[in-house]
Amino acid sequence: MHLLIPAAGMGKRMGSSRNKLLITLLDQPLLAWTLLAAEQSKSIEWIGIIYQSEDLKDLETILGNISLAKPVQFIQGGSTRQESVYNGLQGLPDGAERVLIHDGARCLATPDLFDRCANILKTCPGLIAAITVKDTIKVVDSMGIVIDTPDRSNLWAAQTPQGFEVKLLKACHEQGRNLGWEVTDDAALFEKCNLPVTIVPGEETNLKITTPVDLAIAEFILRSRA
Repeated sequence: MHLLIPAAGMGKRMGSSRNKLLITLLDQPLLAWTLLAAEQSKSIEWIGIIYQSEDLKDLETILGNISLAKPVQFIQGGSTRQESVYNGLQGLPDGAERVLIHDGARCLATPDLFDRCANILKTCPGLIAAITVKDTIKVVDSMGIVIDTPDRSNLWAAQTPQGFEVKLLKACHEQGRNLGWEVTDDAALFEKCNLPVTIVPGEETNLKITTPVDLAIAEFILRSRA
């Protein structure tokens, strides 16, 4: 299984002017925790890191410090996440049939989650890790007035990894570029192309590091695992 890691995000909500994946969590950059989980996965055999030029030296240093056994390829990112993943797909090795895409900021994903997604991807064209929504969700208009309360039993919070057949996802990205679609994840492209996306139960601890509070929670989780 091939894995692409979009790793070009900034840390504005973290209060940082640098790529948030370079921020340290228990003496390791966030990206290092993601890479170590991928290294321990039984299914992942190749890793592509989608980067921005200004981060390359720092990313190379991270790789040098953790010494992965699996091959890692750097792929130049784009101006948006969508464009970066498009570039990542073009950088996959010849013959790659299926790919997992995982946000580097979800640095607490376990090797087991990668393996479960990889195994299920053998049986479907596309999938996402997700967890059920616990809170009551309100739909609000532009004036801040609640206009609807959707049925919580049908709501899932999307996570990553997300996985797809490479040929299908490439075709969806091409159609998105041609029609000017702007989406926040690859599953949305699949949906717009009327392709099925299967839910794989994710992990409650697989949070996305976005704010300093998330960083504190992540530290607690990692210490608990240790």
